[in-house]
Amino acid sequence: MTEKIYIARHGFRLNWINSVWTSPTGLPRDPPLTAYGETQAEELCQFFLSVPEEERPTAIFSSPYYRCLQTSKPLAQALGIPIYVEHGIAEWYSPVAPGTGLHPRPGPTESLKTHFPEVDPTWNSLYYPTRKGESVDELHQRIDTFTSVFIPTIVKRLPFEHRRRLLLVTHAATTIALVRSFVGDRDLHMKVGCCSLTKLQRRSDEEGVTEKQVLGGWKPLALVSGEHLSGGSSREWGFEDIEVEKGRVVEDPGVPGSECEEDAPVGLQNHLISNL
Repeated sequence: MTEKIYIARHGFRLNWINSVWTSPTGLPRDPPLTAYGETQAEELCQFFLSVPEEERPTAIFSSPYYRCLQTSKPLAQALGIPIYVEHGIAEWYSPVAPGTGLHPRPGPTESLKTHFPEVDPTWNSLYYPTRKGESVDELHQRIDTFTSVFIPTIVKRLPFEHRRRLLLVTHAATTIALVRSFVGDRDLHMKVGCCSLTKLQRRSDEEGVTEKQVLGGWKPLALVSGEHLSGGSSREWGFEDIEVEKGRVVEDPGVPGSECEEDAPVGLQNHLISNL
């Protein structure tokens, strides 16, 4: 079983300080990091280089968005470990406004590898969020479903040396949902800053966890810490920051021109987990 799971949010993104920007991937809503965000990613890397080797990640699983892969790159290069792209930990979008199309989805792993040679294309994503967006509850359901199959799948598909300690690089809302899923507390409160780091350790049998238990199978050693960053925690976000109208999350517009695109694949990719 995986001993430790680290979860980091991406670094500071360019569109927060500049309304005119170009995505290296050409995908809408896929900004790169600012220079400050790149510094944060490097500081995250330096933190892991400062800890004993037996504490360092042995593989990285990243959201397919450019800012997450950009955050992952320094550590992957420094440690010589793979980056696996996983759509199951991709960005959370609120439900799309009717008639406005679909939310964006990054391209295939092969196309992302042209930007990031550290990406290992042998990993196939276990889960794809719908491009129609999700409610907060649906996000948590997505993550619970994903984590339940993710851990058993890496046991089957990855050598032990690559699955001992994992770093997941993702987004603020997804970070919160992941931590809640792994520790088994849907009400756990967090405000997630850029390049903040959460450390989770596998619970022991003596703590009442069964060998195959995933949900609630880890305990937090640190939650969304920014102590490794020279500028501390920045641009913190929590679910209380969601814009709500009449008790529901305000809908977001889709990408213009995507009205006729197919929303596929969606959900758990059962053909990849049939032998678990």
